[in-house]
Amino acid sequence: MQIDTKLPKVGTTIFTVMSVLAAEHGAVNLGQGFPDFEVPVPLREALARAMAEGKNQYAHMAGVPALRQAIADKTLRCYGRRPDPETEITVTSGASEAIFDVIAAVVRPGEEVIVLDPCYDCYEPAIDLAGGRAVHVPLDPATFAVDWPAVRAAVTPKTRLFLFNTPHNPSGAMFDAGDIAELLRFVADFPQVLLLSDEVYEHIVFDGRVHESVLRYPELAARAFVISSFGKTYHCTGWKVGYCVAPPALTAEFRKVHQYNTFCTFTPAQWAFAEMIEKYPEHYEELGAFYQAKRDRFAAQLSGTKLKPLPVPGGYFQLVDYSAVSDLDDLAFCRWLTIEKGVTAIPLSPFYERPPAGQRLARLCFAKNEATLDAAIERLMRL
Repeated sequence: MQIDTKLPKVGTTIFTVMSVLAAEHGAVNLGQGFPDFEVPVPLREALARAMAEGKNQYAHMAGVPALRQAIADKTLRCYGRRPDPETEITVTSGASEAIFDVIAAVVRPGEEVIVLDPCYDCYEPAIDLAGGRAVHVPLDPATFAVDWPAVRAAVTPKTRLFLFNTPHNPSGAMFDAGDIAELLRFVADFPQVLLLSDEVYEHIVFDGRVHESVLRYPELAARAFVISSFGKTYHCTGWKVGYCVAPPALTAEFRKVHQYNTFCTFTPAQWAFAEMIEKYPEHYEELGAFYQAKRDRFAAQLSGTKLKPLPVPGGYFQLVDYSAVSDLDDLAFCRWLTIEKGVTAIPLSPFYERPPAGQRLARLCFAKNEATLDAAIERLMRL
């Protein structure tokens, strides 16, 4: 039977494709972005305790009150603003659910969403399902900086939402004070456009940089949905817990979708995160230093290979220029690297509407144990 698909451009994600290929060929998988080390012990213990205490049934639709209170306190501590736990914070089944809920809640058929290429692959399908259209604005192909004049030129009477991600996946680029100044001018000039700020790597920032959360700036926070991820912060991507912070009117629309999408999120994990945030704030405060050590060690090892590592201001992905190794396009190169050399990377072209001509970049994940990274480096030295 033939189906008139609503997502004609969507197949199996590149992450699944490359992970399956890695398993088939026994490759070291630095493709999919998940840690291969343990969840913090206090968090695991808090989860087990919550389950033993019987906290296993449906949670409040917006999230366990204790967790929303903890998120509010943490947001004040990090960004100088305490959102109302009752009307501005919603716990979701991962950041991907939150992104989907935002788009489904506010984008109507025929409206447009500006996205910055390369962008994470869940953005456009959510826009398509809402009947909207993704308007792709390329980042600088060398530095991944935002072309603000191009962003402004992309705005039309149909523009409903501007979606961006900092620290950025896949490049690690981050908004700085200049970007915030441009964003403030943008919202002043285009008051009809809402913001969706994907900040899932908010605590993984390096070299003394400051994460420029939209929540720091009242003019931006008043128009924004801000998405965060416990999975990225606490090394537990499989738990699929995130949250959305937005002003009351936007949160009300967001929850209309959330309540019929997942309704609520894994209850014992919510209690565990509430305890972890309150008792162990040093975990997220020290996360940047933890990952910076991994970044620096991995980059130093890569310098002994033919792959050229690019700067990584934030996040846990390392882009490498492979032009000294091969002239294959990135999809073909990543397949070759997996099958012939036993290391799996992610090509960048699936993150683009139109990949830059001649770009020879691949993404490696360094959120791994040293043994995993060492095994990959040993194989990459043979390139």
